[in-house]
Amino acid sequence: LFVSFVVNKQTMKIQLANPRGFCAGVDRAIEIVDRALDAFGAPIYVRHEVVHNRFVVDTLRQRGAIFVDELHEVPDDGIVIFSAHGVSKQVQQNAKDRGLRVFDATCPLVTKVHLQVARHGKNDREVILIGHKGHPEVEGTMGQYQGSGIYLVETIQDVEQLQVQNPDALAFVTQTTLSMDDTARIIDALKQRFPTIEGPKKNDICYATQNRQDAVKDLADHCQVVLVVGSPNSSNSNRLREIAEHNGATAYLVDGPEDLEKAWFENGEAVGITAGASAPEVLVKRIIEKLQEWGVKQVDENKGVEENVRFVLPKELQQELDKSDSDLASSSQQM
Repeated sequence: LFVSFVVNKQTMKIQLANPRGFCAGVDRAIEIVDRALDAFGAPIYVRHEVVHNRFVVDTLRQRGAIFVDELHEVPDDGIVIFSAHGVSKQVQQNAKDRGLRVFDATCPLVTKVHLQVARHGKNDREVILIGHKGHPEVEGTMGQYQGSGIYLVETIQDVEQLQVQNPDALAFVTQTTLSMDDTARIIDALKQRFPTIEGPKKNDICYATQNRQDAVKDLADHCQVVLVVGSPNSSNSNRLREIAEHNGATAYLVDGPEDLEKAWFENGEAVGITAGASAPEVLVKRIIEKLQEWGVKQVDENKGVEENVRFVLPKELQQELDKSDSDLASSSQQM
């Protein structure tokens, strides 16, 4: 998207990355919470933020979603949704032991990594997870391994210092929202240190993360300043900001138009805008509106990679929705 506006008498060009914003996993997770509220009414409990975006979480909270850190905060008769980032086997078992009604919003691409970890464990292979310590996805993925043979690495230095029990029975997996370039370097370091290490046939970093990172590299090649729409706790949004900076742009992570500062644009001739996979398009539009207040005259959409991926709702939730639709149709016929 190219826009012209005036800041301190300078005409600026704005380029909007494409694709941007919601991915299929985020769409699905938000729809699960929305549809559960439709079917059962408030409150619906969600373990951790369903996706890492302040606007999305606040909107769902206004509808009646209650976000909790742990399951003990959910009443015995409550309905709980697991976030898109996934949970450990222990959390799943705790929910089952309590008889909680659970709808799992874990992104299917994260579930794929979970299954890889579980398979390696059954085959007596230790697992190295490339990811960021403390991130909910990392905690959930490490919690798929039964025993102590799973290790987290964040940097090449971590790889150099890593001590494993059996170097000849190793595999690696990755968090789905990492920088592709950084991850590739860590994988190379792992293969150099552990030549027989096994890995996924295809990169675990998700298609949407890859597409958005490719798009932001292009932005940074043509723009002095890059705005990344996303919340501070969004891993994929932070990676977009870092990639823009690594490619020569000055980059800012913004939650919305209220974060913009005119001074950012005074010395640049071109500004790029993208959005993380958990940031809704409405926030991009509001930022454009803010720029229009500052003098934007023209908005043109760029072509980009088309994403047609869609993930289905959990079978249990879809059955409940079908039942509600059937009951509503029956009631209407009786009237």
